Parts: sequence; C-alpha cells; structure tokens
Amino acid sequence: MMAYDLYPKIDIKGGIDLYIGYDEILQSIDNEIKRRKANVITIECYPGTFEKEIMDNLITRLKPDLIIHSDEFFLTSEEITAKIQYHLTDDRVFGVMSNHSFYDFIDREKFDKIVEKINKNKDKRIIIYGVGASLVTPSDLLLYTNLARWEIQLRFREKLICNWKADNWEEETLRKVKRAYYFEWRIADKLKNSLFDKIDFMLDVNKEHQPKMISGHHYQIALSQVVKRPFRLVPYFDSGVWGGNWMQEKFNVAKDKINLAWCFDCVPEENSIYLGINGTKFEIPASDVVYQHPVSLLGEKVYGRYGTSFPIRFDYLDTMDGDNLSLQVHPKVEYAQETFGLHYTQDESYYIMEAEEDAVVYLGVKKGIRKQDLVDALKKAQEEGKRFPDEDFIYRKKVKKHDHYSIPAGTIHCSGKNSVVLEISSTPNRFTFKLWDWERVDLDGKPRPIHLNHGEKNIDISRDEDWIEREASNQIVKIAEGDGWIEEKTGLHIREPIETRRHWFSTEVIHETHGSVNVLTLIEGEEIIVTSIDGSFEPFVIHYGETFIVPESIKRYKISPHGPSTGRTVGTIKAFIR
Repeated sequence: MMAYDLYPKIDIKGGIDLYIGYDEILQSIDNEIKRRKANVITIECYPGTFEKEIMDNLITRLKPDLIIHSDEFFLTSEEITAKIQYHLTDDRVFGVMSNHSFYDFIDREKFDKIVEKINKNKDKRIIIYGVGASLVTPSDLLLYTNLARWEIQLRFREKLICNWKADNWEEETLRKVKRAYYFEWRIADKLKNSLFDKIDFMLDVNKEHQPKMISGHHYQIALSQVVKRPFRLVPYFDSGVWGGNWMQEKFNVAKDKINLAWCFDCVPEENSIYLGINGTKFEIPASDVVYQHPVSLLGEKVYGRYGTSFPIRFDYLDTMDGDNLSLQVHPKVEYAQETFGLHYTQDESYYIMEAEEDAVVYLGVKKGIRKQDLVDALKKAQEEGKRFPDEDFIYRKKVKKHDHYSIPAGTIHCSGKNSVVLEISSTPNRFTFKLWDWERVDLDGKPRPIHLNHGEKNIDISRDEDWIEREASNQIVKIAEGDGWIEEKTGLHIREPIETRRHWFSTEVIHETHGSVNVLTLIEGEEIIVTSIDGSFEPFVIHYGETFIVPESIKRYKISPHGPSTGRTVGTIKAFIR
C-alpha cells in the first residue's frame, strides 16, 4: 500500500530562481542593491521570525551605514497591551477578534524622528527591519520573511519567541497563541496583504538557519499556478491527553510521540504549502493562496459570503486505544458574532473512519432532560471535582465505520474512545466550549480549561436523542448512480452551510465543483487519481486518508481508482459550500 504522503508538494513550472542559504541570498540581494542603486532596504518580518538570525546572517553582512529596528517607532509593550486588553480578555483561551492595524500602535513622535533621520541619510545604505518595518517610508528594496502559523506555535511551546511587543517569554502557550490568534496574526496578515505586489523578495524562514528566497514576482507566478490544479496542504500532527495510535501506524508518523490526537490535514489558516521549486521545497502559509486568489480558489459565491476566509476544515481525531474527547459545545452563530467578532461559527460533523466494537459518540441529550438540571450537574462536577453523571444526561450512540453525524452549533458532543473521526466542519477552529473533561489534566499537568459560562448559553436542549436520530444521524440519501458508481448525500444538517457527498466507485466518476471550492478525502481504498477533463492540469494521485483541495475554477474533474485500487470499489467524501 502506498504511504500517506507527509510532505506533499506542488511542483511549480517555469524559470523560478531559488536562492538557498544566507550566502546565496546575500549575494542576490547585494547584486540587486547595486543594480538599482538602492539605499533604503526594508526587511518586513512576520511576527515570530528569528530576527537575531536575520541580523547576524544578513543585515550585518550587507554592511549598512544605518540600522533601524521597527520597535524604535512603536508604543511600548505596556501601552500596546493596555490598548488591546478588550481583545485579549482575562480568559486563557478566548478573546475578541481585533480590527486594528499596525498604524494604531505607532508612537507619532518617535516615528517622525525616524523618518527625519532616514531623510537626512538617504545617500547612505539604510536597513529598516522588524515587524512593521515597511510602515516607515517607501523603500528601494523590500524583503519579506514569511512564516507558517504552526511553526510559530511550536516556537511558542519551546519558549523560543514571545508575542510581538510583549515580554511574555514565560507565559503559558495557550495565552501566547490566544494573543497571536486574536490580535497579531490579524494585523500582520492585513499588512502582508497590502504589500504583496510591492515585495521584491520573499523569504521562507520556517526552518532555523535554513532560509530560502524567491523574487516577489516569481512568488506571484507560483501562487497563480497553485489554484489551477488540485493540491494538498502539508499536514501536521499533535498529541493530546485523549490521543490514540491509529494515525501513527496507518500514516507511519511520529511513532516516538506518546500518541497522536489530531491531524490537521486541511486548515488553510494554519497549514503550510510546499512549493516544489527546482526540486526543493519552499514553504509558505496556505493562507497566502487564499488571500491572493480567492475567486479562483473559493468561487464567486463563496468569496462573496466568506471573503478570504477558507470556510471548510478537515482534520482527524484519533482516540484508538485512547480516551474520550472533552464533552463540548460550539457557539451558535449570533453568540459567535456578538461575543468574539466572528462572521460565522464552527458547525461540524463526525465521519467515522474506523471504530472498534465499543466505539460511541456522545451526541445531544436524553429525552426529557431539563437544561437547568444539566447545567447544575456540570457545575457541581466542576466545582466539587466529582464525576459528572453523563449516563443520566447525555445521549450515547454506538458507531461503526462510515457513519456520518451532523453536529450543528449548539449540540453537545464528543467522540468516545476507540474510534477515528474525520471531522468535517466550518473553519473557525478555536471556539470549543468544554463542559466537562472526565476528571483529568492535560499533558502539561494543568487542568484543561472548562468554559461553562460560555457553554451553558449555547446548549440547545432541544437536541435530544429523538432529534439526533431524526436529523443528525446517517442522513444518507442516494443522489445518483451509474455503471460502477454511486453518489450519496451524507449531510450536513440544514442549519450548516456545508454539504457533503460520498462516492463509491470502481470506475471513473465525473465531479462538479457546485460553484464552490471542493475538499475531499479518500475514505476507502488504497489509491485514486484525479484527472482534468480539458487537460488543464496534470494527473494527481491520492492515497488512503489524504485530503485534497479542488479550486472552484476547475469546474469539472474526474476521479478513478488507480494503481492497487484499479478495478476495486473505493470511496471519497467531498465537501462544498451549498
């Protein structure tokens, strides 16, 4: 069986010049400085960049007459933190989305002095660097250090970085990620989007001391190629207190870890893309593709509704030989909008990839349960440290492989032990209100955050076992069939914006994008091949368990069993926005 590809890359065609390592990068930049007779060089850094590494290996070797760091013209850490306290809140996990820009945090007096200093020295070589460096003055040469969010989170965990303008090296990772998610990533992406067509050189600084660089023009060429073909994101895996071992064995990954709880295989806000350039992987945030080519990727109607937010998320939850997830609920849309500044909420579903005989999902409540009784029991368990009697309140349902359960926001749920769930959901991915966590602590030894204050306001008590069976469990309807194939609608609930279609096929199947970006996973069989109807993209091979994206602009495409699956029946699940 072909292995799940842990390092998928998108091969970029054309004469793309790639510079690897500081020596090559330095030579290329120096040549460009001389060619342009450039004096003012700006290095805009995404928050989380190892700026000392840039200073030691690039800036000092360019021998500037004047070096300016962006911190010199911003407010102090204390002033900025005070200014964004409404967005940070006192909660460990949840904040409010910031609508700021970097301009809101400039110290005008300091800024004007910096501009004056630059104007007085314009005949000399000046380098301005750091987060927000590009705000100062139009530069003769603009470099951008690009960084993926997952790498930033790993750096937070290892205490290799702190947040932008925050001396919080020792703060717990949850709070660092919260500040990044609600505040600094928002304003950093806003600035990046304004600079895309001005960037002269884009640097991949995801690996310490292993920089790579291409020109801004070639970067735009590469992004435009991505949305003309199906592609995969770079998956990342993480351990958790309830994690299992199915992915470790099935995908041959991270066998040295205690377990794997999650695989994030399609969350463009968080995942990277590997651009294959001259045989080398150039890592970029997947969100750059969404920002630069939203209509080609998402489709007109999806872009009109969601903007540059990629609205579909696929990830794995592995509890095989593990434990239950926390009992949880997601915010209803009006609560998400009013409380967190979200445009839409985290509706989701569980597609069961594997299940042992004792596997269950906890979904909704039992018949006749009063909401106040449920909330009182949850509060008592939390306050007194006693066991919550879930069997008295929560509907528990046995599951089997290829079941599909819809979980619209407001529905109490969690996956039980000894199963593997492909979670298909809307993208907001940090809005889980834990109601109870089975009397355990997290891998770091700290209690996992419980959010009954939010949770009780969002529990829909009408989602009882009758409702679950009638509206959320295996709502599978045959849509069409032909010689060697069947298409089924498997969800999601009418309250959810995503529709899912499952295909069983032993021969070629033609797919429509339905006016939306498509996200698919091979859920049964070893291998398939995705081909173009009009020859516009090269055949694309997918292995069991891999998730891939089909841009809406492709419109129609074909999928067939391939390799060891030729002549056999295989299955895919596809999601798109209705």
